[in-house]
Amino acid sequence: MIAERTATVAAGDGVALEAAVAVPAGASAGVVVCHPHPLYGGDMHNPVVVRAAEVCADMGLATLRFNFRGVGGSTGAHDGGSGEQDDVRAALVHLREHLAPPARRALIGYSFGAVMAAAVAAADATLAAVALIAPPLAVAGRVPVEGLRAAERPVLVVAGTADEYCPLDALGRLEAALPAGAITVIDGANHFFFGKLHPLGQAIARWAAAVAARP
Repeated sequence: MIAERTATVAAGDGVALEAAVAVPAGASAGVVVCHPHPLYGGDMHNPVVVRAAEVCADMGLATLRFNFRGVGGSTGAHDGGSGEQDDVRAALVHLREHLAPPARRALIGYSFGAVMAAAVAAADATLAAVALIAPPLAVAGRVPVEGLRAAERPVLVVAGTADEYCPLDALGRLEAALPAGAITVIDGANHFFFGKLHPLGQAIARWAAAVAARP
């Protein structure tokens, strides 16, 4: 994996986000990885977040993982999801500054981060791809996946059969709103992917390969 370096992302309204960035030489595509819920211990060092970044870097993509406002070394305070969407957009802007043209950018979000990533991606057709890991469909209410189906970009939604926050029936109801083949289910995985980081990494790797291959 390309070595990461620390970075600070300016998110507007005086908020500065703690981040880690890895950029392979000449990379023209990269991914921002969004962590789980800040109020329940989520941060950019979460094992799922780190695994996602490692896999994408191994596929030749630049990576940026960051702490949402009020987490770790990031300033500001939790904003119920509104300011956090601004954090995601700021991270995407920061990543673009490190990429060679055409500077293709993608998003990965895990749990709460998946809700934030879906909201930002649904409103931004310029993003090259989107991956949602264990979107908390049982507790988040509506996850805004509208618009992802129509976009010409790789989309991945991955969750486990034992995920109490992303039950299979709710996951199935998303299928019509997503591109064909977007959903991957990992047998036996719970919301935290204990003992299942390897198959999760395989699913992310297939998605990342499609991102890296796009012109």
